[in-house]
Amino acid sequence: MADAIVFEDFFPAMVDKLGAEGFMKELCNGFRLLMDGEKGMITFESLKRNLALLGLQDMDDDEVVRMLREGDLNGDGGLDEMEFCTLMFRLSPALMKSSKSLLEEALVTEM
Repeated sequence: MADAIVFEDFFPAMVDKLGAEGFMKELCNGFRLLMDGEKGMITFESLKRNLALLGLQDMDDDEVVRMLREGDLNGDGGLDEMEFCTLMFRLSPALMKSSKSLLEEALVTEM
């Protein structure tokens, strides 16, 4: 049986193809897809409802809670956009190594 490819394996290739700004826009689109529209954050319920979109429909409730806790930096029980993006970077070691250059590229683009 071949090893499964997890989503973070594609992040460096996405950055190469889209550039830092394009990649960040895609992360923001991913956040909006998963968030609870009324609360403006990813909640347990919104994540649970959208697990199939991520190919994670077999996750149990405890795993979903652990995923949220890992990214919930302010302790409000959900993930805001910044927490989501931070978590995605933390889950991709290759992106963590190159995050300084990505930040610099994004800043140059903004100026």
